Amino acid sequence: MNKRWKNAGLYALLVVVVVFLATALWDNRQPPMKTWRYSEFINQVSSGQVEKVAIRSDRQFAQAKANDGETYGINIPNDPELLDILQKNNVDISVTQQGEDNGIARILSTLLIPFLLLVVLFFVLRRAQSGPGSQAMNFGKSKARVQMEPQTQVTFGDVAGIEQAKLELSEVVDFLKNADRFTAVGAKIPKGVLLVGPPGTGKTLLAKAVAGEAGVPFFSISGSEFVEMFVGVGASRVRDLFEQAKANAPCIVFIDEIDAVGRQRGAGLGGGNDEREQTLNQLLTEMDGFEGNTGIILIAATNRPDVLDAALLRPGRFDRQVVVDRPDFAGRLEILNVHARGKTLSQDVDLDKISRRTPGFTGADLANLLNEAAILAARRNLTEISMDEVNDAIDRVMAGPEKKDRVMSEKAENPGGISRSRSCFGRCADA
Repeated sequence: MNKRWKNAGLYALLVVVVVFLATALWDNRQPPMKTWRYSEFINQVSSGQVEKVAIRSDRQFAQAKANDGETYGINIPNDPELLDILQKNNVDISVTQQGEDNGIARILSTLLIPFLLLVVLFFVLRRAQSGPGSQAMNFGKSKARVQMEPQTQVTFGDVAGIEQAKLELSEVVDFLKNADRFTAVGAKIPKGVLLVGPPGTGKTLLAKAVAGEAGVPFFSISGSEFVEMFVGVGASRVRDLFEQAKANAPCIVFIDEIDAVGRQRGAGLGGGNDEREQTLNQLLTEMDGFEGNTGIILIAATNRPDVLDAALLRPGRFDRQVVVDRPDFAGRLEILNVHARGKTLSQDVDLDKISRRTPGFTGADLANLLNEAAILAARRNLTEISMDEVNDAIDRVMAGPEKKDRVMSEKAENPGGISRSRSCFGRCADA
C-alpha cells in the first residue's frame, strides 16, 4: 500500500481537530464592544437613544443597542427600578441565558476536542512504535525472504549446462513430492545439500529450480544476515528461521554464501565466544540436534568450501556436496539456447560457434554476453542481433570496451618512414 494513502486517516483526523479548534476559538472570542457606565446608560434610555436591551439572566450585565446601530455593554448594579425605566421609554427588553451565544463551542471544546486529541496521540505513538526505533525488539527475527509456489517460477528447464548437479538434486525433488516411496524402503533423504562452485555457475538458480519443481515454499537468506554487532542475535535469527520453516514444512531453506557464518571455529582472534561461532553452533544444533526437522531440506551455496567448519560438513548435516562447475562445450550451447529466448537473432548467428569461442565462460558470463550483443544492436539501430554484434560483445566481455581514442594510425606507428625490417630496436644482426 502506498505510504501516502496509509497515513490518510491520520491526516484527516489532524484536519478535523484543527477545524474544531478554529471553530471553538472563533466562537469563544469576544467581539469588540463599547461600554457605558450605568448612569450614562440611564441617561441614554431617558433621552430615547436606546432601542433594545438584552439583559443577562443573572442581571449583572446587559447589552444595549443604540439608535446609531452601535452595541454597548453595561455592568448593571442591583437596581429594582431598571425594568420600570426601560418600559416607560418603550425599550425592547429581552433576557439571554448565561453563555447561550457559545454553547456549541463549549461542548466541542470540553468533549470532542480532547477526545480527538487522544485519538491523534494514539496514532502518533503507534506510528512511532512501528518506525525504525522499534527495531530494537526485532533484532532476533529472521530476515529470510519467503517465496511460495506461485512466486518461484523457476524450474529445471530454466537451468542448463549442469546436468550432473540437476540429476543429484532431482532426488530431493522426488522426496518432497513422493516421500513415502523413500521411507518405505528405509531410505532417508539428505538433510543438507552443499552447492560448491565458482561464482556465476548457477548455484542460486539451481536451488530456486528445486523449489519450483517440488512446489514447496522457498526460504532464502544470506549468511551475512545472521551476524550482527550484538552477541546472540545471529543465533536467535537461526532459531526463528527454522521455526518458520517448521510451520511451512515441507519446504526448502537456502542459505547463500554460507561461509560468512560457517567458518572454522577457533581460528579467530576473539576466542571461542564471538557472535559468529554462537550463530554456527545454533545452526549445527538446528540441522542435527535433539529435535528433528522433518520435511526441511537445507541447501547452501559457497565459493570457498575449504574454510567451512568440519562439523558442518559431516554426514547428518550437509550429507551431499554437489559441485557446480563451469560448463563444457555442450553445456555452454544449452545455456546459450536458454538465454537466446526472447532475443531476435539474425540468420547468421551460430550458437555452436559462440560456444566454441567462449571456453571457461560461466552461465552468468554467457547471459551477459548475449545481453551485451542486444545492447550493441540497439545502439546501432538494428532490428536483429547479427554475428558482428556477438563477436564485438565477446571481445568486450573478454578484453573490455574498445578504446577508440587510443587507436594508432600507420604513420604514428612508423614515424619517419623507417622500414620495419630496419627498425628492430637494436636487436638486428647488422646493428
